[in-house]
Amino acid sequence: MKVLITRPRNQADSFASALAEAGFEPIYFPVIEIRPFEENVALDRAIEKLDCYDWIVFTSVNGVDAFFEKLQFTTERTEHTENLGISSVNSARPGAAGRAGVFSVVKTAAIGPKTATALEARGVMPDFVPDEYVAEAILPGLGDLRGRWVLLPRAEIARKALPEAILEAGGVAHEIAVYQTIPAEVDADGLATLKSGVEAVTFTSPSTVENFIEIVRNAGLDPLSLPGNPKIACIGPITKKAAKEAGFSNLLVAEEYTTDGLVTLLCNSEIL
Repeated sequence: MKVLITRPRNQADSFASALAEAGFEPIYFPVIEIRPFEENVALDRAIEKLDCYDWIVFTSVNGVDAFFEKLQFTTERTEHTENLGISSVNSARPGAAGRAGVFSVVKTAAIGPKTATALEARGVMPDFVPDEYVAEAILPGLGDLRGRWVLLPRAEIARKALPEAILEAGGVAHEIAVYQTIPAEVDADGLATLKSGVEAVTFTSPSTVENFIEIVRNAGLDPLSLPGNPKIACIGPITKKAAKEAGFSNLLVAEEYTTDGLVTLLCNSEIL
């Protein structure tokens, strides 16, 4: 049974392995690429002042990767400057904020287990991970936010529900776009398989839905009437909502909003 994977190619291997172990044939068909911003003055300034924030909320592994890549670069640059005996107002100066000590002062929240694992791999144990892996579920775990600053390193096209909820709770939401989602190059092998028919198409974000539709239409297919009439498996309710609004039917949604949850969903469906 063929299952199409639309997430970025460099993030798809573990999902593909889990699908294969469950008896499916994973088909790579990435529709998005994740690209961190090389120049990000807003993030540079936030890193300099990290100890001014009460919380840093990470809503994706991509956000963790982009944030810590910039944090490491900033810290190394500062240490190099200090070793040379140079002092400059233009040099990034994270101080305690640029080193591990800041995370004993600033609390961190992760939207789900994958994001939490990405933090733990960098030596940071998140202070809060919600039971439901959507941005809105983060808010209750942040406590009293009145007058408190919350840093949100996120995608350029991230939903506004979380920062709006923080503002309504009396907090200050500082959103910084740390990466962008762009359409991927068409995978010829994946497209050929899609044209011959697959049993399921998986979506892991609203952007995978949007870009899948554009890519498939440009290839001469009707995304809402695909060969084989595949099931549409969505990682969570936000992605399902995007797929439904786009006109897809045969929609399934994972109970656990992870790729492992998608595998379980497909195993429990009727496509095997």
